[in-house]
Amino acid sequence: MNRDTYSLKRLSAAALALPLAAGILFARPGGVGFHPRALGLASSPASSASAAKPAGAPSVFSPDKGKFRILINGQSVGSEDFEISQSGEAWIEHSSMSAHAPDGGEIKATGNLKLSAEGAPLHYDWSAEAQKKATGAVDFVGGTAKCSADLGAAVPLRKDFVFTSPLIAVLDNNLYFQFGVLARVYDWKTGGKQTFPVLIPQDMVPGSISVESLGQQEAGNAKYEALRVSSSDLEIMVFLDGNHRLMRLEVPSSNVIIERE
Repeated sequence: MNRDTYSLKRLSAAALALPLAAGILFARPGGVGFHPRALGLASSPASSASAAKPAGAPSVFSPDKGKFRILINGQSVGSEDFEISQSGEAWIEHSSMSAHAPDGGEIKATGNLKLSAEGAPLHYDWSAEAQKKATGAVDFVGGTAKCSADLGAAVPLRKDFVFTSPLIAVLDNNLYFQFGVLARVYDWKTGGKQTFPVLIPQDMVPGSISVESLGQQEAGNAKYEALRVSSSDLEIMVFLDGNHRLMRLEVPSSNVIIERE
């Protein structure tokens, strides 16, 4: 198996919570982060989110701010503060997370994602800290994601990825409100199963996922609009209120829940 194929199979969704449940520490270059459970490549979907909305169309976003609790087996292990707000014609999504590792250490991650009104990423900055600190950035230019990461070496890592759709889902390690951004970009009028290209900036890993509306479902003693985000070997349930705000995220296979306070 070549390196690129292996990287695709490491595509992560709940990159902190899944390995915390298994108690597995992943030593990436620089020693930051936890081993992601493979999301892999999505199976062939019924439709593809391949084009941005026309210029001048209303934004898919609306302002939101809050905090999530991160639960594993019913126990709180950390939290994430998040906010999305308009900045000129663009939108800025900020997330800041901290959690306790199995060895008692502290895990931290932050992400700042700049998006167009229709949901296409424009720029992303991130930082992550466990044993060491790492930082990085991505510029999205003409369908190409230009990634860089500073892991403390003399020369930063750099890699470019070319995508066929501008609606790239940025789902970075340990940052969960980004699933709320994905829910906004999902075409609710079209519905059905839609596929999105994905980038995990901390790992410099591309791939794709499918997103499907399941209608109203109960979760945590409440009813929500449900989305199933899935691949060949992992399923994540995303629960939203009537305004499509992210309220809850579940990874059934690992007893992981991310819930809004």
